[in-house]
Amino acid sequence: MSLSYYEGKTFHVVTYGCQMNVHESEKIRGILSTLGMLEIDDINKANVVVFNTCCVREGAEDRAYNNIVSLKKVKSENKDKIIVVCGCMSQQKNGKYDLKKKLPFVDIIIGTHNINLLADYLSKFAETHKRIYDILDQPTASMDGVKCVRDDKINAYVNIIYGCNKFCTYCIVPYVRGREKSRPVKEIYDEVKDLVQNQGYKYITLLGQNVNSYGKDLEEKMTFSKLLNYLCTIEGDFKIKFMTSHPMDFGDDIIHVMKTQPKIAKALHLPVQSGSNKILQKMNRHYDIKHYLHIIKKLRHAIPNIALSTDIIVGFPGETEKDFNQTMKLVKRVKFDQIFAFMYSKRSGTPASEFLDQIDEHTKNVRVNKLLRLERLIQKDQIKKYFNKTYDCLIRQINGVAVGITDGGKEIYIPTYRYNNQNYFALVKVEDIRNHKLSGVIIK
Repeated sequence: MSLSYYEGKTFHVVTYGCQMNVHESEKIRGILSTLGMLEIDDINKANVVVFNTCCVREGAEDRAYNNIVSLKKVKSENKDKIIVVCGCMSQQKNGKYDLKKKLPFVDIIIGTHNINLLADYLSKFAETHKRIYDILDQPTASMDGVKCVRDDKINAYVNIIYGCNKFCTYCIVPYVRGREKSRPVKEIYDEVKDLVQNQGYKYITLLGQNVNSYGKDLEEKMTFSKLLNYLCTIEGDFKIKFMTSHPMDFGDDIIHVMKTQPKIAKALHLPVQSGSNKILQKMNRHYDIKHYLHIIKKLRHAIPNIALSTDIIVGFPGETEKDFNQTMKLVKRVKFDQIFAFMYSKRSGTPASEFLDQIDEHTKNVRVNKLLRLERLIQKDQIKKYFNKTYDCLIRQINGVAVGITDGGKEIYIPTYRYNNQNYFALVKVEDIRNHKLSGVIIK
């Protein structure tokens, strides 16, 4: 039986986790669409359901597991329904859930290294109707070049580097994604060029666990800043974003490119994780707060209007009230535009999971809520900084009104402008702030 078995059948993809997973799901949807399948919203009625999982935090893992289990009854009533589980949750060893044993009704279980072979696994299952469990230690091949089915028509994700070499003590990524491997420059260039010139994307977001490490493993002499400069030579009305950066590898060359290249978005996600040097050392982050603040100072000097966001882990093993207060002090000092705050999640197989000085859930919960309250107060006060300033915005229409979207995602309403059904970049000046909403006019 060939893959024609799937032609005309329906599928549904469920995604958990980071932007890397979102982009992988776009490729999974592309693979299934290439087989002649049709995507539908109803998970219960779909002939094939794919769960693309995450295990970076316990919450995402629990949600994925519970949602997979919820299909057990549907599967028992429809034996022909095919359920696939892939991604980080499948790949991890000694994880919280033994998927092979606990999910006997799932037909295909694969990891992160062989998602590109999904069509082959589906073909094999159609022929044998025998359960498939295949977790590989090394990638078979990348998913680069695989057709993507994207929901977002404005922003397109592009992988530039896979894996991570940092081995932060709390992080499972190096164990489920492997070591760093950079994509060839020409592949990235050609993909970005096609997305901009043939598909009309306005934002290109370069992805990697640590994009700043790009090129270190390539034979050709290439750095991340050189890649950014090269991609800026592509003709078209677009901007480049990137994530995620690591403070240890974030150099002056990247700041220079961000400042001088108009096509580089004036926004940066730079995870600090903690405001305590003691905790940063326990996390194996390889920088201290003085180094981090020096980067922030240089960024704001070079790009005064830059939008800064960060990740913070609250309740890491050994975090005292003093350590947490140092994080609060850092947040007050930097005044980030956005904070993604997480309670520390114990990940089996990571060094931090074996630390004896674990923090109780109540303390973590109290601290994270305190941090988020501080963030809201800062954002409420920070909105004043936008007044009378000019931003290069993407002009779009939201609820019938023209809106300029800044690189940092802030919305500036333009009530006097009639939207012409085209998305493009223009300079917008903020002239009024009411009820924490910005309004302005296009000046160029």
